[in-house]
Amino acid sequence: MASINFRLRSSANKNVSIKVYTSLGRGNMIEVSTGFTINPKDWSETTDRPKQNTPENKLLFNNLKKLEAFLFKSINTDMGESVVIDAFWLESKINECFERVVKKDTGLLVCHIQHIIDNANTREVKTNGGVKIGLGKETIKNYILFRNIILEYQKNIKKQIQFIEVTKPFVDKFKNWLINTKKYSTNTAGRQLQVLKTVCIDAEKNEIPVAPYSKTIQQFKESETDRYIQTLSFEELEQIKNVDLSNAEQLKEFKASNPKLTKGLAITPEALNNARNWILIGCEIGQRGGDLLKITKENIRYNGKNYYIDIIQQKTKKSVTIGIIAPHVIDIIENHFPVELRHQKLNDYVKVVCKLAGINEILKGSKLNTETNRKELGMYPKYELMASHCFRRSFATNYYKKIPTAVLIGITGHSKESLFLTYINEREDKDSNADLFMKFYSDLHKDKAPEMKVILNTGTK
Repeated sequence: MASINFRLRSSANKNVSIKVYTSLGRGNMIEVSTGFTINPKDWSETTDRPKQNTPENKLLFNNLKKLEAFLFKSINTDMGESVVIDAFWLESKINECFERVVKKDTGLLVCHIQHIIDNANTREVKTNGGVKIGLGKETIKNYILFRNIILEYQKNIKKQIQFIEVTKPFVDKFKNWLINTKKYSTNTAGRQLQVLKTVCIDAEKNEIPVAPYSKTIQQFKESETDRYIQTLSFEELEQIKNVDLSNAEQLKEFKASNPKLTKGLAITPEALNNARNWILIGCEIGQRGGDLLKITKENIRYNGKNYYIDIIQQKTKKSVTIGIIAPHVIDIIENHFPVELRHQKLNDYVKVVCKLAGINEILKGSKLNTETNRKELGMYPKYELMASHCFRRSFATNYYKKIPTAVLIGITGHSKESLFLTYINEREDKDSNADLFMKFYSDLHKDKAPEMKVILNTGTK
């Protein structure tokens, strides 16, 4: 539980700064100046508040009380939204509490990032249908993450970054810091450079001078040969479908022998069957984990013959309809519709269900190291690499070349075939496309009566 306190850093016989510090547990303590000052003789060591011996000190006491209540409320709200609580956050909340005007230098990179965040709800965004107003939740979170990365980098280089300093040498050093010092993955580091480029272009549109090179920053990502994607085959889905999860005593023993894997989870038949149902649905409808877990019975239609699931994808805002024909998924929809889980909880349960189903082949892949909070490439049992994002890839991989790619793209929501093929680590197979065309052509004409061929007699022998 968070705690908020005030203290003085000096006992000099003159006005000194009043500091506020908040502890978020596990040694995570942040301290900044409140902007208020007091003479130490007017400070109570018992209450860690101003003595209420003068009208000025009474006002100061009430201001600190107001700030304490404001910070408690803000911490509870922002931690629920996964906002990073750091010194920058604490300073901004103090300014917000007392409506202080902070002088900004528009030429500073971090100031324009903050400008974008502060005006997120009124920014214009180009879409296929024209222009919409307001940045999406994920986009705002990406800008907040980038701002915090820049703030940390500024501390590292001990200076504030101006737009005119975003030159090739600067970008090269920043990229090196992201990859070699912070140990970010290739894709994460590449995304930060793309955001940097976007911010620089936006700054220039706002008549802020920028270094010419900043508009040509190259994004990068893992090559196809470096990507290790994990999917569940039809055979492995059969294993998951058939594994017995009903024996409470055996599950109790499993929990005891796998404390790390099952930490914080209810290893009961009900909980595991619920997770299994999400896995089986997810691998048949090809949607992202966040969209999958938002499905309710309201999303399902039955026309007397077939079931359909209607979804508006959170990321792309595309409207998608998926037909359900797999008997085991129809049974889940009709009789065992799963209860919603938090995304991370589902990811934890997926690993447990997969291990119980015997999906333990040793594979190369990336797994999060919880101590460093970085993904590490290595050889792991397959169940340890499983998470909800594997469902969508499993659907795409399992049905690729069995169902026309255009149909699959219409379900997954990819904007073009090349992105879909990259997603499942496949190259375009032109022979396969030709074979598929000939198959559909044959099916189209199979009921037609054969035509009689007329062979002309040329009179030659």
